[in-house]
Amino acid sequence: AQTHELPEKVLRYRTVGKLKSTYVDSLQNLVNRKTGRVHTSFNQTITVTGRLSSSNPNLQNIPARTEEGRQIRQAFIPEEGHILVSGDYSQIELRILAHCASDKILIEAFNNDEDIHKRTALEIFQVLPEFITKQLRDHAKTINFGIIYGMSAFRLAKDLGISRKMADTYIDHYFKRYCGVKQFIDSTIEQAEKTGEVSTIFGRKRRLDDINSSNANLRNFARRAAVNTPIQGSAADLIKLAMIKMDKALKDNGMKSKMLLSVHDEIIFETPFEEKDSLISLA
Repeated sequence: AQTHELPEKVLRYRTVGKLKSTYVDSLQNLVNRKTGRVHTSFNQTITVTGRLSSSNPNLQNIPARTEEGRQIRQAFIPEEGHILVSGDYSQIELRILAHCASDKILIEAFNNDEDIHKRTALEIFQVLPEFITKQLRDHAKTINFGIIYGMSAFRLAKDLGISRKMADTYIDHYFKRYCGVKQFIDSTIEQAEKTGEVSTIFGRKRRLDDINSSNANLRNFARRAAVNTPIQGSAADLIKLAMIKMDKALKDNGMKSKMLLSVHDEIIFETPFEEKDSLISLA
């Protein structure tokens, strides 16, 4: 696709075709005749991280990055006299990482309400703040989340379009500056190898039977899961707690607002116009 227009057009066709079949065509057939609305089913125990998943239809992956995807999102409208309100946690997984790793730089950055990706760019690329470009910030963002998901230097090089040696250098710089994160990763994997499991901050456990497997692929996957689960799993626990507390708060305050959807670290509400400000302050 980068060197010839034909594969670019094939990819474009696939993208548009998927949008049409998955959303434009199928969603119309899923409208409930009695309510005139689309209803999803939430699954409590499908995902290994503990997140709620959504099915028939999956309303958690409505596209937003492309113009066509944003047009599809515009088809989701609230009841007359109501608006949709979205509340989400800011950088929840990186904040949990800062907590679990007790990393001084991450904690300092969040306490000072800094742009965490810009701060990471400063730490890794070792340049003055005025030289942090959007590209450098985007690279730092990829590294920040890549660390959580156990991204290899090979994958990082591919995603950023840089050499393997440069990717190794970036990761080395990250761990030298964020030494608490490095210690957290090593100790979490070591503990998982001993016990065969990891747990979230709230004590929900996940078995990792392949953590000591002789198969390198299975073992490396389990190691990545060992690091990711306490972070992403704890974020999943927090959003469920938030949903429980918001449900009680809406009832206690006699509000007509309703929770419609949980999308990872975000809760979407449908609220009457007159309750908008009250709901925002409550959330």
